[in-house]
Amino acid sequence: MRGGTKTPKLAKEQATQAIALCCLLIMAALTLVGPSGLLAWSDNSRLLQQRQKEVRDLTAQRNELRNRVALLNPSHVDPDIAGELVRRNLNVVHPDEMVMLLK
Repeated sequence: MRGGTKTPKLAKEQATQAIALCCLLIMAALTLVGPSGLLAWSDNSRLLQQRQKEVRDLTAQRNELRNRVALLNPSHVDPDIAGELVRRNLNVVHPDEMVMLLK
């Protein structure tokens, strides 16, 4: 009888250990291939560098636009910018001038 009572307890322990082992294996797999795992690390690093480059480009573009807005301030307009806008919008060019279009 003693041997009979130990068998269900041993089977229950083995089942518990098997479940624990499965959980550990799943956690280990997620550590490697999960969304924040080791394999995703290089992809995240590449995306970070790409986003940082986009931020640098947009910052440079914003600074150019800020400068242009400052030059067009109604209280003190830059004469060169004003002349450029008048010539571009009204198609007024002197014969000895060369027109260069900016993007």
